[in-house]
Amino acid sequence: MEEKETILVSACLLGVNCKYDGSNNEQKNLLSYLEGKEVIPICPEQLGGLKTPRESAERKGHKVLTKSGTDVTLEYQKGAEETLHLARLFGAKKAILKSKSPSCGVGQIYDGSYTHTLVDGDGVTAELLKKEGIEVISSEEISS
Repeated sequence: MEEKETILVSACLLGVNCKYDGSNNEQKNLLSYLEGKEVIPICPEQLGGLKTPRESAERKGHKVLTKSGTDVTLEYQKGAEETLHLARLFGAKKAILKSKSPSCGVGQIYDGSYTHTLVDGDGVTAELLKKEGIEVISSEEISS
């Protein structure tokens, strides 16, 4: 019997209402891609202790700040560490994460100016998972 591939997936992509505004980013094509795989839903913001809904946040350098200027960097770091713990616990070698997010963004994230300006970089969780050798894929890379 072949072992199923275990993949961490941003919970919002699976239809869980954990986005900052209480909604989700469900991707139907992702759901079909994940059929037959072991899926571990994660929301680093919630794992870091932030509630839903919550004020939107963007990464500016090594800090994560809400739109009103509150520093939530520690919560984002804790969420990244908890996500890494889950990856190790379940043996996940791959993660599919929500693009542009200050936690999960892969390759490009919003710059912290709240002007929808993208810059090269990763979210806090994506950065940690990559550093620890886990393959990180942006939700935008999954085709139907």
